[in-house]
Amino acid sequence: MRIAVLRDYQSLSERAAALVSARIGKKPTAVLGLATGSTPLGLYRELVKAAQRGLVDFSGVTTFNLDEYYPIERESLQSYYYYMQQHFWGPLGICPGRAHIPDGRAGDIAGVCSDYEQKIMDAGGIDLQILGIGVNGHIGFNEPGAALSAKTHLASLSAETIAANSRFFEDRDAVPRRAISMGLGTIMKAREILLLASGSEKARAIGETVRGKLTTKVPASLLQAHPRVTVMVDRAAACCLR
Repeated sequence: MRIAVLRDYQSLSERAAALVSARIGKKPTAVLGLATGSTPLGLYRELVKAAQRGLVDFSGVTTFNLDEYYPIERESLQSYYYYMQQHFWGPLGICPGRAHIPDGRAGDIAGVCSDYEQKIMDAGGIDLQILGIGVNGHIGFNEPGAALSAKTHLASLSAETIAANSRFFEDRDAVPRRAISMGLGTIMKAREILLLASGSEKARAIGETVRGKLTTKVPASLLQAHPRVTVMVDRAAACCLR
C-alpha cells in the first residue's frame, strides 16, 4: 500500500483528482469504479472543474458504481443514481450507456447482480476503483462478518452503517436496510485501487485497514493483499497511523 497523508479535505480531493486525471490521460478509455457518500464529493468537484478547463477528457470513460440502496427509486433524492447524476455524470455529460449502477428498483435481484458482473467483464474489467470506507471498515456495502461475498450481491446494512447514513434521510427509520453491492472479489479484481478517507471518525478504520491483520471483521483490511493500492487520507483520518 502507498499511503499519502494530506493537510486537509481540499488537499485530499485535489491529489485524488490529479491521480484519476493522470490515469485517464494514459488510458482515455479507462473503466472507473466509483464510490458515493460524502468523501468522494470533493474529488468529483475537482474532476468536473478539470474537465471544464479541458485538462481531462471523460468522453471515452466507462464507469461502474459500487452500490445502490434497495429498494429505492432512481428519482429519490437519496438514491446513488441521483447522487451520480447531480455530482458527476450530469456535469460531465457522460453518455448513459457508459454510466452503470445497480438497479435499486429491480425485482430479479439475482439477475441484476449476475448482469452487473457480466457488464464489468464485457468492459474489460475495472482499471481504477475508487473507494470510501465506513466507520466499521466496510467498503461498498460489504459489512464486517464471519464471511464476505465475492461477487455483486444483495447486502444487509449493519446498524452502524444505518446510523451513519441516516444523516442523508429524514430519520433513521427511512434508511433502506439493504443494498446491492459489488463484492470483495469484484473490488479486488480492479487493476488499481484508490481508498479515500477524511475526518477523525474514520481514523480507527484506516488504522485497522493499513496496520491491522487481514480479517473479514474489517473488510477494508483485505486491501492489503492487493498489489496496487493507494490510500489517501487527511490529517484527521491519519491519527491512528502514527
